Amino acid sequence: MLRIHHGPGGSVVKLGKIARRIGLTAAIFALAVAGCSSKKSPGAGEGGPGSNPGGLGQEGMGGAGGSSLSRFQKGQLGSGEQGPLGDIHFDYNDYTVRQQDSEILHSNADWMQKNPDRRVQIEGHCDERGSEEYNIALGAKRAQAAKEYLQTLGIAGDRMSTISYGKELPLCTEHTEDCWTENRRDHFAVTE
Repeated sequence: MLRIHHGPGGSVVKLGKIARRIGLTAAIFALAVAGCSSKKSPGAGEGGPGSNPGGLGQEGMGGAGGSSLSRFQKGQLGSGEQGPLGDIHFDYNDYTVRQQDSEILHSNADWMQKNPDRRVQIEGHCDERGSEEYNIALGAKRAQAAKEYLQTLGIAGDRMSTISYGKELPLCTEHTEDCWTENRRDHFAVTE
């Protein structure tokens, strides 16, 4: 080992540590960039067999009653177009299925039993209050609560998936209690 006189404050040693940290950071960054390549292999995502294995991408959503995201992208969110399944609503900061929504869920279950070839994506939504992280988690709990309720009514769990949009896709954008109540919902999107 070669001894080096460090001088005031040990600046030679600090430069060595800094150089190693910069090199390590550059190596990690290079690996991250290489691992996150967005290039698709030829034929990927072109709608061929296996391109939508779960059947739940935007391509798999029906027109009426389609996903909130696809309706938002088409400028149709909040247009009143419901589809065959009804939405349910929740109390503030809660994910318990309300008694008044059990009739809607029974109706949704009846439709699903009459249409066994259809799958449903249950979307959890929240009002604008609270952080994004909190509302994403709350929306996920709301969607899961509806899924579990439908399972108690005899609907197979593998016919349903859940997603949370948190507060990102509101039906109503006013800052009122009525509007917030409308946004605290589960939407049931039927897949093709």
